[in-house]
Amino acid sequence: MDMAEAQKFAPKPYGAGEMFQLFRDGATRTRAELTTLTGQSRSTVAARLEMLATLGLIGPAGEANSTGGRPPAVFAFTPTTKLVLAVDLGATHMGIAVTDLAANVLEEHYEPCDIAAGPETLLTRIAEIGGDLVQKTGRPLADIAAIGIGLPGPVDHSSGRPINPPIMPGWDDFDVPAMLGAALDAPVLVDNDVNIMALGEHAKAFPEVDHLLFVKIATGIGSGVIMDGELRRGARGAAGDLGHVAVLANEERLCRCGNFGCLEAVASGMALAEDLQKAGLDVHDLRDVVSAVRQGDLMASAAVREAGRQIGEVLATCVSLFNPSLIVIGGIMAEAGNQLLAGIREVVYRRSLPLATQQLRIATTEVGPRAGIYGAAVMAAEQVLSVAAIETAIKSEVTS
Repeated sequence: MDMAEAQKFAPKPYGAGEMFQLFRDGATRTRAELTTLTGQSRSTVAARLEMLATLGLIGPAGEANSTGGRPPAVFAFTPTTKLVLAVDLGATHMGIAVTDLAANVLEEHYEPCDIAAGPETLLTRIAEIGGDLVQKTGRPLADIAAIGIGLPGPVDHSSGRPINPPIMPGWDDFDVPAMLGAALDAPVLVDNDVNIMALGEHAKAFPEVDHLLFVKIATGIGSGVIMDGELRRGARGAAGDLGHVAVLANEERLCRCGNFGCLEAVASGMALAEDLQKAGLDVHDLRDVVSAVRQGDLMASAAVREAGRQIGEVLATCVSLFNPSLIVIGGIMAEAGNQLLAGIREVVYRRSLPLATQQLRIATTEVGPRAGIYGAAVMAAEQVLSVAAIETAIKSEVTS
């Protein structure tokens, strides 16, 4: 963000929390620049910089070029002052990382899991691994500012509780923030796993894209919706649930949600593995399907391309409804390569109006398996670094 843009969009009047947001893009600022941007006096700017420095959020970053006289000091965001624990919990895997406040990974760990093992077992394991990872960074647990976690099912984001998750027995209405927060003594934010993947892809790969649809194709199918640069969750956090949109041509297929003809029942990795197994191919799960495609198996390749077409039918409707400029395909199925993408593109570009597709890109993930980790870190850091949170921290510092 250059000076002209910052001046145009910056809210006024400026408190310390609002001033800090000018550093979130990684740019350095001088006192003179901040005075111009905020309209505040040099003494007020200096006082607020001192407050932010006391919290460890801002620090000196050298000197700017001089136009005569002593070069002015410049200041920058120091994201390493606190840590975030980021968790991407899927149906069959978990990824856990310690990051700084800018979602830069410091330590990470991945392992298989079974979501049906239940919340007590898995959250205890997450807390154990999280503590070990923090120890590896050489920092105390007290440095964890927040924990972000993505779950493979619907979540009430305001409470952090799963809502009737179809593949998570024992998780319905479980108080995830209470258990994990008590174990690691930090606030916990929870969201659907595809939402956090959308956040991660947007933040790390496409920050300049304001209208993005992230589609995860794995055991199930879901999407995260970025509009006007913000994640859109819907009234109850169910926005983007593509997997349970009906595909009328296959309305006889029973879905695990209890309905018939859902996209997930005909085009997910689980559905493909079942169909190919019945057709005589030696596959047992989604990774076997991807491996078969990558090895050139014609039956698997044809099945994946047809799944892409089915997904494209639903995405064509999404393109007309949301008008994204970018659709990102992620999840394990994205590793199947061009067959899946070709099927999706074939239908989306054919079925959607030219105005909506004129500048539309459809691509596979840029950040890969780390998308959920990045997104969980971004979600947690956004709360820690919000205007309100910083103002509260300053008041606490002043009164302590």
